Amino acid sequence: MVKALEEEFGISAAAPMAVAAAPSAGGGAGDEEQTEFSITLADFGANKINVIKAVREITDLGLREAKELVESAPTRVREGVNKDEADSIKTKLEDAGATVQVA
Repeated sequence: MVKALEEEFGISAAAPMAVAAAPSAGGGAGDEEQTEFSITLADFGANKINVIKAVREITDLGLREAKELVESAPTRVREGVNKDEADSIKTKLEDAGATVQVA
């Protein structure tokens, strides 16, 4: 039936779908700058002790809690921090030998 209508009126059924999808492709929601970041410890690397010390400094956790957090990598270290603080935390953890992801 669709083919018969396309041939009879010389139109394509796919054209209205493309036009309808066009406005949502340029939506403004994706243009906002991210203001809150989460820091994820992907891997603690070869210097686990230094990473534990860095995590304790960043999170104010006790030795046991910081050790458990580091050993359970990949795990989130901090959430909801601003860009400057996220960069600072990332630098501290990477200097200690960890692999870090900021999202």
